Amino acid sequence: MEHVQAPEEHGVDGEVGLGRGSGLIDQPVSPRLLPAPGVPVSRHRALRKSRSGACSSSLPARAVLSLLARLGLRGAEAGGLRLGDIDWRAGEIAVTGKGSRTGRLPLPAPAGEALAAWLEHGRPKCESRSVFVTVRQPYRLLTPESVRAIMGRACERAGLERRGTHRFRHSLATEMLRAGASLPEVGQVLRHRSMLSTSIYAKVDQNALRPLARQWPGAGQ
Repeated sequence: MEHVQAPEEHGVDGEVGLGRGSGLIDQPVSPRLLPAPGVPVSRHRALRKSRSGACSSSLPARAVLSLLARLGLRGAEAGGLRLGDIDWRAGEIAVTGKGSRTGRLPLPAPAGEALAAWLEHGRPKCESRSVFVTVRQPYRLLTPESVRAIMGRACERAGLERRGTHRFRHSLATEMLRAGASLPEVGQVLRHRSMLSTSIYAKVDQNALRPLARQWPGAGQ
């Protein structure tokens, strides 16, 4: 996987802060599980609109949307990223999700480039170690509500129905299944704690559910 050079302006040392919190650390997700760099039409339109304009205010939106679209991050996961969670050398990010569980995901080049642009040219210099902070003082990290607002504005500019961040997670899961990924693999990328959460995507490809099917108690008697 192509790596992005680490921005130096904010003191990013390339080390992943996998020790924060008390959650368990999952095994890293293989880059082969992620779809090719191309994204579906609806997601492409939203990302393209986020890149319009050269002002620094568009940089955090582009970086956030890239993470949502290409890695299926939840709004709270994107907003909660810290500088130490990005391993520029390995091309990975550590994502802390539900239940304080931390997983390592490969960082696709387009998402890494969007992150680097924000860190180098948009993010204000401040003491906060959060990746995404407000551009005006007092500098605060982005809340899940702020991330949803970014998603909503991007959808409106792209002429799409305004929805939450789950739109990108569902689109990523659908794309993975159609590319031949199994339901367990989709669950690994989306960091589901239970296969029941992943099974909602089975309608995309019914064949993917067959290996997981269990015989009902008493069936065949």
